Amino acid sequence: MSERIDFTAINPSIIAKFRANAGKTNNPFGAPLLLLTTVGAKSGKTRVNPVMYHTDGDRLIVFAAHHGAPTHPDWYHNLVAHPEVTVEVGAEVWAVTAQTAVGQERDRLWADAVTKYPFLAEHQAETTRQIPVVILQR
Repeated sequence: MSERIDFTAINPSIIAKFRANAGKTNNPFGAPLLLLTTVGAKSGKTRVNPVMYHTDGDRLIVFAAHHGAPTHPDWYHNLVAHPEVTVEVGAEVWAVTAQTAVGQERDRLWADAVTKYPFLAEHQAETTRQIPVVILQR
């Protein structure tokens, strides 16, 4: 099992760098990042998380990998409870609706992303849960 990263400790600096540099960061995973703003499922508070993304046409695709942890990340629970979210990509900000991909569409999106980002398969191998694939649509 890989070492777990404490994202709560590093997210504020990633968010600040992202916003100060129009989305350009030194992402150690080599994947593009977006900022995902959700509303807390329980708290109702606004939460911002840097999340790697992949594209599928004009849709943004994110993965609730949580670095292979046994549970989904909090941001995933938030967007399931409140699917109207905001994304920041580069210097642009817009509203999207989140929907968890299922069936053949999930399989296709996952396979496409794993081809480009093999570390996703490593994360999947570290957990018994199926990593959710989420479509963010304008």
